[in-house]
Amino acid sequence: MTHMFRTLPPEWPGKETERHLVLVGLPGCGKTTVGQGVATQLGRAFLDLDHEIERREGSDIATIFAEKGEPYFRECERTVTSELIEIGGLIVSPGGGWMTNADALATLRPRAKVIYLKVKPETALKRMGASRTSRPILVHPDPLGELRRLLLERGGVYERADEVIDTERMSVQQVIAKVAALAPRRGAA
Repeated sequence: MTHMFRTLPPEWPGKETERHLVLVGLPGCGKTTVGQGVATQLGRAFLDLDHEIERREGSDIATIFAEKGEPYFRECERTVTSELIEIGGLIVSPGGGWMTNADALATLRPRAKVIYLKVKPETALKRMGASRTSRPILVHPDPLGELRRLLLERGGVYERADEVIDTERMSVQQVIAKVAALAPRRGAA
C-alpha cells in the first residue's frame, strides 16, 4: 500500500482496517513525546500532523498562521485528516486545536481511538519551556493566560475523547505505558 504521508516510513504496513490512536490536549501536554514513545513501544508509525502540514506547505506553522491565517491552517488539518482514512494503525499527534475542528474529528472517528492527555495550563507551560515561542497560538504577552483561555474554550471538547488520562503527576514513561495499554491492538477494527 502506498500512502501520501512523506513524514511516515514509505514501507509503513498499516491497513485501512486498523484503528489509529490519536492523542489530544493542550499545547505542551506531551502529545508528540508520548506519541513517539507509544509508537516505538508498539512497533507502529508516528505521525505529527503539524509536521506533515509544514512539509506540504513548505513553511512552519507560525508562518502559515501569520501569512494565511488560522482558518486556512484548520482547512489543512481537515485535508490531512481526511487522508488518514486510507491508512491505518498510526499513532497520531495533531495540534492542540485539532479536536475543536468538528469536521476533522468526525472524519476520523470511529476509525480512531482518541485519548486526551489532561494537564493543567501551568504544567503545560513549564513542560514547553522555550519551545513555546514556536507555537503561534502562544506567541502572546501572557502565555499562561492564553493556555488557561484555551482550556476553558477546549476543555469540554477534549473531555469527549474516548479515554482521559490525567498526566499531571505521571512521568513520561508512565504516560507512555498507560497510553500503550489503551491502544487498539494491531488488526483490531
